[in-house]
Formats: sequence, structure tokens, C-alpha cells
Amino acid sequence: MKRSLLLFAAFIASFSSLAQNFEAGLQLRPRYEFRNGFKTLLTENDDPASYISQRSRLILGYDDNPLQVKFSLQSIGVWGDAPTMRLEDNNALSVFEAYGQYQVSPQFMLRVGRQVLSYDNQRILGEVDWAQQGQSHDAALLSWLPALNQRLDVGAAYNAPAETVTRIPYNINSYKNMQFAWYHLDVNNVGFSLLFLNTGYEHNTAGGSPEVDYLQTYGAFHKFDSGNFFGNVGAYGQTGERNDREVAAWYAGLNLGYKLNTAWTLGMGGEYFSGTDRNQTSEDVFSFTPLFGTNHGFNGLMDYFFVGNHQNDVGLLDFYGKLSWKSPKAEFFIAPHLFSSAAEIGEGYDKFLGTEVDLVGLYKVRKDFTVGFGYSQMFGTESLEALKGGDKDTTQNWAWVMLSFSPKLFQYSPEKLQ
Repeated sequence: MKRSLLLFAAFIASFSSLAQNFEAGLQLRPRYEFRNGFKTLLTENDDPASYISQRSRLILGYDDNPLQVKFSLQSIGVWGDAPTMRLEDNNALSVFEAYGQYQVSPQFMLRVGRQVLSYDNQRILGEVDWAQQGQSHDAALLSWLPALNQRLDVGAAYNAPAETVTRIPYNINSYKNMQFAWYHLDVNNVGFSLLFLNTGYEHNTAGGSPEVDYLQTYGAFHKFDSGNFFGNVGAYGQTGERNDREVAAWYAGLNLGYKLNTAWTLGMGGEYFSGTDRNQTSEDVFSFTPLFGTNHGFNGLMDYFFVGNHQNDVGLLDFYGKLSWKSPKAEFFIAPHLFSSAAEIGEGYDKFLGTEVDLVGLYKVRKDFTVGFGYSQMFGTESLEALKGGDKDTTQNWAWVMLSFSPKLFQYSPEKLQ
């Protein structure tokens, strides 16, 4: 292990002396969480969870126009998940990003490898940066920029579980293949985007042979900024199949904000996800799934909806408000949410699911060191109990404190030395 680290250090040293532009940076992000009803309602007999997780990430970048390469290693773990005199960590190093990019011409760019796919407000495709592991895709991406205010991205991915000589089932919890196209146009302070996403998911048929079902997600996103008034609106539909079931679902979201002054901003909005009645007899699925979105940033920070849960269920209607304050070094916001189901939960159950209140604060100690903290509380109903279990009358809350260190280790650029 020591020999590998020495060789790696020597490689970086020699590489930096040759590179046109070379950067190296670190990100260390320990986060303490107190979970007393996070993602699901607890009962009075359940003890809350408490732990510290950490992201440790090394980021390397090389730029020799028109060629760029990025390589990012990370280790994700929980403090104490291995003894202090450890031979190895439980969580090995993984590659978060590893891609090569070539600027074919001023209008065309090609990027191939493991990369983040993040578009618009990250509702359908996002980095999921709150999760310590983040989200990246093994994909090929072609970007076309016909003008300064236009961009078209076309991407594709094809996944396999291993190198083989015959086909084997793809049992990893991901898509088998994916294709997408995203077009964006800016006009003054107004932006328009169109997205088409086709994802193929493999499953076994009744006879045991693998089969790929394709799900199509398509829609539009619009953002605007008119002085103190700003916002965005998006609408998407989903069709196709998932696990041999026909899908017909849709989503709409609206977010509005108004700057009261240089520090205070008032916002409000809502989102609607179509859902499937729990007592329906049809095999069709009417539940919209935001797929690869940064879902933690929407529908309450306690992650009761669409963060590894609430899939193919009764959908959601979320009305929310937001009051935020921001200065050059600090920011704070409070955001209440009112949750309801979009489809029927069952006889005798109201659609209203409950209220969540989120409070978040951030303080920038310096440009490469930030402290964040938050507190959230869920006030659930009997209908939420029916969906999640647990006890609505028990206090359900969540708190966290996170430190984010992101120093730049060094930057080598011959142009800056001249």
C-alpha cells in the first residue's frame, strides 16, 4: 500500500511538470446526523440513530486545450465502521469521475467516461451531491453549441456486470442502457430546456430469460429572472414499460421567488407527481419517478419521498414556502411543506399526509471551509402512518451538522508563470 502511494505521488509530480494546466484538490466532508424519524415514522419503542459519515475525495484535472481529463477518487464511510488498528477500511476507494474530453471544434465537444450528468434544476438528472457518494454515470456525451445562447447535449450509456464471453443477467440496481437528448436556449434572462430520456431496465421474464423494458421521460423546463422576481416551471411525462407493466405518469412543478431586499428573499411553489391508487385493479403504473434527480433538495429534507423510497406508490402533492436570508459569508432559510397524496391511499384515509418544517444555516469560514447545520421536524397524519408505518404521535425529527473542507492542493499553469 505504501509503495502504491509513493508511486502515485511520483506520478503526480512528474505529470505536473509536463502538463499544460494541472490542478489537484481535496474535499473532506464529515457530517453528523441525528435521525429520529428520518425517511420513515418511528414508534415510541424505536431508538433514534446517530452517526458521523465522511466523504474523502481527491480531484485531479488536466487541461491542454483542446484536450481535458478529469479523475476523482473517493472513499465514503462512517466513523467507527472499522477498528482503530485497521488493516483496511470497510469501504474501499471508488472512482467518482474519470473522463476524457476533446473539443473537436468550437461548436462540438466529446466527453467519454464516468461523469456527472446535471441539467436545469436537477429534477430529472442531477449530481445528488448531498449523498456522500454522489451520482455519476459511465457514458458518452456529445455537446453541440451552434451559438452562445444554445446548446444540445446527446448522451448514451450501455452497462454490463462484468467482462464475459456469453451474455449474463444484469442484476445491478441500475439501468441496462440509457440515451438522452437535452436542448437549452437562453434569451436575455429567460431559459428554455427540452429533455428526452430513454432508460432500459433489465428483468427476468416468467420463463427466466432476461428482457429489457424501456421507460421514456420527456418534458420541458423554463426559468426566468426579471429583476426582483424570479422562478422556474417544469413539466414531464413518462411512458413505456417497467417490469412488464405499462407506465403512464406525469409531473409538474412551479417555483417562484421575490427578493425583498439585498438580504431577504421570499419564495413559494408546488410539485405534483401522479400516483397509483393502492386499491386499483389495473396492472398499469401511474406513478411518476424522478429517476436520477437530486431528490433530497425537493419535497422536504427528511427524505420521506423519492429518496430511495415512495416509488410506484400514490404520488405526491407538495405545497411549500421559503424565507431565506443571505450575506456574503452566511445564509439561512426556513421552509414549511404541506404534503398530500395524488392518488387514493385506501378507504377511510384522507389524502393529507402531514407537514414538515426545515431550517438550514450555512457559514463560510473561508473560501475552502464551510460549516452547515440543519433541523427538520415532521408532523405526520394517519395517512402517512398507512404509507410508512410507525407512530405519528411520536416526535419525528432530524438534525445535522456538516463541515466541508475543499482546499486546492496546487495548480500548475505555464501561462501564469510567464
